[in-house]
Amino acid sequence: MAPGTVRLRVHPALRFLLQRKARDNGELELPHDPTATVAHLVQSVGVPLTEVGDLVVADASVPWRSRLREQDQLDVVVRARPQPLDGPPLFLLDVHLGALARRLRLLGVEAAYDNDADDNQLVEQAEREDRILLSRDRGLLMRRALRRAAFVHGQHPDVQLADVVERFRPPLRPWSLCPACGGIVMPVPKAEVAGQLQPGTLRTQERFSRCQTCGHVYWHGAHDAKLQQVIRTYT
Repeated sequence: MAPGTVRLRVHPALRFLLQRKARDNGELELPHDPTATVAHLVQSVGVPLTEVGDLVVADASVPWRSRLREQDQLDVVVRARPQPLDGPPLFLLDVHLGALARRLRLLGVEAAYDNDADDNQLVEQAEREDRILLSRDRGLLMRRALRRAAFVHGQHPDVQLADVVERFRPPLRPWSLCPACGGIVMPVPKAEVAGQLQPGTLRTQERFSRCQTCGHVYWHGAHDAKLQQVIRTYT
């Protein structure tokens, strides 16, 4: 290690967040700044603290506000899974994760979503309602005001769902929430919803449920086979 520098060694599971040239070995040599906290150093190389389980110097855990000495090596350890919820199993998704929100609701996981919310509104809502903010936006996840947040792995909603369920292991209650709005779904007599149904559905179905918030009606077979498979995968 060169004089006047410090070294960061990043866990393999976090290296995809680094610049390409540092992803192979996960090691970065940085100029020593005696005023910089270890938390600042980690985020400066692209790793949100939401993904970090521990910071280690000389085989000892160090507080995030601590500072390195010249030629110290900081090991950045990935957060262990499953991750304790440390609060209610409530989630908030950013504007790019609408499909994931619907899948979480299908499993009975409370997932707030508003496709018009900006970053400031998301941070404020997450703190006000004590929700875990889910996002793929590292800049958003680095907001200092956030206490509970997580980076979502994967581009496809099914991959994202697997990532969130594996990481947090939230209680699952399939078909208890409306995938469209997140409201509570309750059984309803067929006669009460007959006017909202197509003739074919009236002939072939007998059991119905209705969202108490938006009024959407559901019945067995109302969802395609892919959504049924989502439920079978996690229950």
